[in-house]
Amino acid sequence: MYELINTDGRAKRGRFTTVHGVVETPVFMNVGTAAAIKGAVSTEDLREIGTQIELSNTYHLHLRPGDEIVFKMGGLHKFMNWDRPILTDSGGFQVFSLAKLRMIKEEGVTFASHIDGHKVFMGPEESMQIQSHLASTIAMAFDECPNALAEREYVIRSVKRTTRWLYRCRDELNRLNSLEETINKKQLLFGINQGAIYKDIRIDHAKRISELDLAGYAIGGLAVGETHEQMYEVLDETVPFLPKDRPTYLMGVGTPENILEAVDRGVDFFDCVYPSRNGRHGHAYTSHGRINILNKRYETDEKPLEEGCGCPACQKYSRSYIRHLMKAKEMLGMRLLVLHNLYFYNHLMKEIRDAIDAGVYASYKKNKILALSGDVM
Repeated sequence: MYELINTDGRAKRGRFTTVHGVVETPVFMNVGTAAAIKGAVSTEDLREIGTQIELSNTYHLHLRPGDEIVFKMGGLHKFMNWDRPILTDSGGFQVFSLAKLRMIKEEGVTFASHIDGHKVFMGPEESMQIQSHLASTIAMAFDECPNALAEREYVIRSVKRTTRWLYRCRDELNRLNSLEETINKKQLLFGINQGAIYKDIRIDHAKRISELDLAGYAIGGLAVGETHEQMYEVLDETVPFLPKDRPTYLMGVGTPENILEAVDRGVDFFDCVYPSRNGRHGHAYTSHGRINILNKRYETDEKPLEEGCGCPACQKYSRSYIRHLMKAKEMLGMRLLVLHNLYFYNHLMKEIRDAIDAGVYASYKKNKILALSGDVM
């Protein structure tokens, strides 16, 4: 499943083989919350820009169109015309993000739908059943994501419950994978480490969940209120206690600088909405910092978003034209910027893999962060 090909310090270079194809790691998962990348980006586009794996959201797809409908349509891969791996998150993050609309019990969580307010119950079994219907390559365990700065006693209770839920997730997914009607009988389960910024809680939880011998392990509950330095400290302490021979996934992170620092600490799976969200607001990532294409300085700029970039936007269009599209509120402008940003992230991960393979990751990281710090807005 996961082959550790090379290491450079704590940085890992791996290869993750799944029923839907091979993922070279470190990897950035392009986020398609509702089975689509926001910004009118198709799955054909994703293939063209080098996307290895796509991420979709269990909670959102359960509400619309409904996981039963996706199941009837043959699962997410067939539904969205994507033949490479898909990871579905469990719905656990919504326990955090929809705090005013939820009630947590041992059985699971009752939500009020953000769409129409109707009550939705989701526990470990329900989350696994929904993700089995979606037939993703990787299913994430159902957990609670406490605020990174939550009180210690609350975090202790929350993490113990998340551990109990993980055992229930494992047992339910094993049952579902054995059923004749299940679309993907080789669906994999990743467990999630929690513990806010309390290093001892994080370490203890990492040890506990590592005993389950799962396909991969995620670190959740970061990038939700703590500083970057606090996040790096948690990674420094926690990652060594997760299995080195399995993928380590840092959920919801982050900026290019965050990714470079986390790779240096042994993380090899990432996801974040930044490239698509910032693209839709006129920001383009480049190797020399971000560009705000709405600035007047680009009004007559004939250059591409980034010189030498191989993305579809940079191959064919100028900064001037893309700025015009954004000013005119034409969808094409957003689409081109999202394509560029996702290409940038995917290409960044290839550079990272090459640097680890060459044994020069430390110098590569230092030079890359220095170059990225030129935030040319």
